Parts: sequence; C-alpha cells; structure tokens
Amino acid sequence: MPVVTKKYQVTIPKEVREALGIKAGDEVVFVRTKEGYVIKPLDDFLREMAEVMKDVDETVEEVRKGLARGIARSLKELGEEE
Repeated sequence: MPVVTKKYQVTIPKEVREALGIKAGDEVVFVRTKEGYVIKPLDDFLREMAEVMKDVDETVEEVRKGLARGIARSLKELGEEE
C-alpha cells in the first residue's frame, strides 16, 4: 500500500505503472470522476481530450445557427403581436 510522504509524494506501485505504461519521467494527471480520482498518463489524457473536442467547432456552429433561428422566430412573433 503506497504511503504519502511529508512532501506529499507517492510511489506508484509497479503493477499500476506497468498496467498504465508509466515510465520514469512520464507526466501523469489525476482526473476527477463520479467515483473518485483516476490517474492517467498525460499523453493518454491529451489524446482523449483531443478526441472529445474534435467536434466542438461543428457544435459551436450548430449552436449559433440554433440561436439565430430562435432569435429570428422571437422577433417575428414580437412583430406579429404588435
């Protein structure tokens, strides 16, 4: 069982390092989840985030178009009521 040192350092157990492919000098991130925290190699985390974000431009454009339609509809309705 790993122990936190006075400097708040922890040695990652060999089994975990091997399972995650972590080597000396690698950077890791701690990702908060509903269940707690997960340790991931930084490279893996960045690849995952790039994959998640690949459609952001399309999504932003879709939101803009939706807002424009909503505003146009609201303006039309306001014009009809007057």
